[in-house]
Amino acid sequence: MQTVYETMYILRPDLGDEQVEQIISKYENLLREQGADNIQSQNRGKRRLAYEIKKQRDGIYIQLNYTGPGKVIAVLERAMRLSEEVIRYLTINQQVKEPKASTEAA
Repeated sequence: MQTVYETMYILRPDLGDEQVEQIISKYENLLREQGADNIQSQNRGKRRLAYEIKKQRDGIYIQLNYTGPGKVIAVLERAMRLSEEVIRYLTINQQVKEPKASTEAA
């Protein structure tokens, strides 16, 4: 079953624009290899972190939306965990449940 996911990850702030683009491409290609599709990336830019992570006060936020089987998440997050450029990541399921029809009498 294809499910919609969103992965937000934060890169080290000292990376250049070209390095950031290479990292984004790397994760998009990894998702494609694992069978994900409808892949969309948005570079949210450099922002101040709420608290220090790995001795960093700022980070480059990247949002990644895609559909695919659940197994792609384990592969993607393992690659991010082993990467020195990624300081934090989070994946959420974007599946929205249909609201139940109201049966109240008017």
